[in-house]
Amino acid sequence: MQKTPTGIHCILELYGCPSGLLNDRRYVCNAIRQASRQSMSTLLDLTSHQFHPQGVTAVGLLAESHISVHTWPELGYAAVDVFTCGQTAQPQRACEFLIEQFGARQHRLKTMPRGGDCTSKDSSRSVSTTVQEADLCPARG
Repeated sequence: MQKTPTGIHCILELYGCPSGLLNDRRYVCNAIRQASRQSMSTLLDLTSHQFHPQGVTAVGLLAESHISVHTWPELGYAAVDVFTCGQTAQPQRACEFLIEQFGARQHRLKTMPRGGDCTSKDSSRSVSTTVQEADLCPARG
């Protein structure tokens, strides 16, 4: 059985970002392009959508997996997901870059290994979470 993780998954929350940056689709897409380079990943494709009256969702498809950015300019908030597999990609570097690029005053980063050895003490537990409708963020668009 494989002992090392298959990949690293970073969940990054950015707070206190300038709304102008978060509502600029080109800026968000360019940030993903640059973040993929910073993480030593290969960007295969990039797609995005501008919401009205505000907000952007952009997803960069990587040879190693993906980078996604979802913005709420009215809240100064962005939700970022960086998942990479392989031995050369460095998703934490993409996160550090995006924190600076979006001018976040605060951030929260959770990094977790994906795949690998499921027989170790830490990964042998099963966790199940139920999300209630009231816990969900309202949809946009």
